[in-house]
Amino acid sequence: MVSPVSVMASSSSVLCEDQLQCSICLDVFTDPVSTPCGHNFCMICLKEFWDSSSHCQCPVCKEEFPKRPELRVNTFISGLAAPFKKQVPLKPKKVLCDSCTEEKLEALKSCLHCGVSYCNIHLMLHKTTPKLMKHKLMEPVENLEDYICQKHERPLELFCRDDQMCVCQFCTEGDHKTHNTVPIEVEVRSKKTESWFMQAEVQKMIQDRLWKIEEIKKSIELNKKITEKADGVEIFSALMRCIERSQAELLQVMEEKQKAAEKQAEELIKELEQEITALKRRNTELKQLSHTEDHLHLLQIYPSLRIPPHTQDWTDFSINRHLTVVSLIRIMIQEMLSTEVGKIDEIKLKGLQQYKVDVTLDPDTANPFLILSDDRKRGTCGDDQQNLPDNPERFDLCPCVLGKEGFSSGRFYYEVQVRGKTEWYLGVVRENAKRKGEITSCPEDGYWCVCLKNETEFSACDSPVIHITMKPAPQKVGVFVDYEEGLVSFYDIEAMFHIYSFTGQTFIEKIYPFFSPCSNHGSKNSPPLIICPVN
Repeated sequence: MVSPVSVMASSSSVLCEDQLQCSICLDVFTDPVSTPCGHNFCMICLKEFWDSSSHCQCPVCKEEFPKRPELRVNTFISGLAAPFKKQVPLKPKKVLCDSCTEEKLEALKSCLHCGVSYCNIHLMLHKTTPKLMKHKLMEPVENLEDYICQKHERPLELFCRDDQMCVCQFCTEGDHKTHNTVPIEVEVRSKKTESWFMQAEVQKMIQDRLWKIEEIKKSIELNKKITEKADGVEIFSALMRCIERSQAELLQVMEEKQKAAEKQAEELIKELEQEITALKRRNTELKQLSHTEDHLHLLQIYPSLRIPPHTQDWTDFSINRHLTVVSLIRIMIQEMLSTEVGKIDEIKLKGLQQYKVDVTLDPDTANPFLILSDDRKRGTCGDDQQNLPDNPERFDLCPCVLGKEGFSSGRFYYEVQVRGKTEWYLGVVRENAKRKGEITSCPEDGYWCVCLKNETEFSACDSPVIHITMKPAPQKVGVFVDYEEGLVSFYDIEAMFHIYSFTGQTFIEKIYPFFSPCSNHGSKNSPPLIICPVN
């Protein structure tokens, strides 16, 4: 029979410190307690979290408790954490006494004036001799020359805030005479105080990412349950009686979207975990900084520690809405619209065309590779970059351009010829949408577009992307917008066909017509996008 002690020893050898870490303070558990939902925290951390919040909920999964749970220390987890709490960090390399002649003892202090490190015995003179008692003593270091001014051979005892460097007393009488200098100890106290705030911010960033991982996992689990429960009849029977042949296709779409969502979630969680690792490393560096007595080293590395690790802003990010009932219904409706259901008649088309507007291209927004006609009605992508000012309105990386006229109310309609092109994007964009760097064309980022890729692949840039069967690809596209209704619709004018509609959108700022003729691809995609008169 295996004893409990040996089990404990075995388990602690397998466990790592991260697995026994409180997600609030990010340290090994102290008096660990468990919430009813199964998550663990330090008792004091959880109490302080609940005391500072109006809701009694789990800091990780956000489950709310109607009554504040009574907390008791989890003795099993406490036992697992104990060995890690006892671990002592590795001590820095020993500095030996320079005055010992036989067996050298470990140095207790280094003297900046003498340039020598002393053990406790040889340090006595510095404690008893009045002249030596004025010398500057510090924690023992090997590289004492780094703490001496190379110009005046005096101890670096002051910090110049103007030049952000350590200086000696003589420096303040020369090059740094008019500068703001303070004793190193004063600057170190200031930096340590600031580093504590930085630690708190880094810990919050880590916690936010842990919560985001939990949120993504929950979202995927919910999507999975919807996929497992959906049978093509239970959810859509009322809507789909007239198109029963599409039910099998719907289930296939659901499964494909679930797989896409799971893949996306894996990538996001991996990215979040990489950020957490970088932030934990920074947190450890800041923690070590707050305890170091090596003042010069602290002041030297502090500027680099102030620069936060490269991370994304995950505040408003959420997993794509792949499997909500509303989005699935929208997918099926779009599949319906890809058949005869999408046909429109002349009366419908004339009703849209009555809202025609005169759209011209805005050269101030055009990517430097785009060539616009003199009448601002056609645009194509050239092979050479033009020398244009990089103003805030201009697309700097993607070959895009906006209409000159923006709209903040009412309805409007325009038509664009796309004949002969193998790739293009059309639609509308909100005024403050991103224009620099890589752009994601989706409603969440302020873009409502349809596009053609690889000559035959036609899609609506929704969330998720909707692939549409169009044979042949449209030659002229009509774009209709109803600002108040939050509607953006696209039509194949020659085929008299409704392509796609973004519905239920919320416009709160001006929106502009959006055009991208896309790259030339060696003249394969050279025909221009042309804004046509509406007949």
